[in-house]
Amino acid sequence: MTEAAEDGGVRIALLVARFNNMITEQLLTGARDRLIAEGVPEDRIAVFHVPGAWELPQAARRIANSDRFDVIVAIGCVIRGETSHFDYVAGNASDGLGQVALTADIPVVFGVLTTENAEQAMSRCDVYGTNRGSEFAEAALAMIEFRDSLGNA
Repeated sequence: MTEAAEDGGVRIALLVARFNNMITEQLLTGARDRLIAEGVPEDRIAVFHVPGAWELPQAARRIANSDRFDVIVAIGCVIRGETSHFDYVAGNASDGLGQVALTADIPVVFGVLTTENAEQAMSRCDVYGTNRGSEFAEAALAMIEFRDSLGNA
């Protein structure tokens, strides 16, 4: 747990795509539960929804530019289908969030599942087993700790 989490000073934005919401809402639950378990007060966690993974980069940029948060966790799920749509959406989400991460003054955690089928996605968001949302929250806290370790550098 980071010092910021211990004193309640950390502000976390959970940015969630609505598309494939059976998956993304489970990932959101995993992330929120982990943050609370690590001492982040619920009122320091803001949840924002966007239509899909394609919209995550633009929303992340706006959140980063708001100067209201210490970290963004971008949560989405893109499941391969029968067309090349998967490649465009997953590629844009990855490239766009990467661009935001490189230019923002706060960390951006890539929490977008890219799976071959719904079963793979479901196995990665099991509330009672493996929930990658919890791991995304861990990464967010680790990045805040890293930032804090640098001081004003």
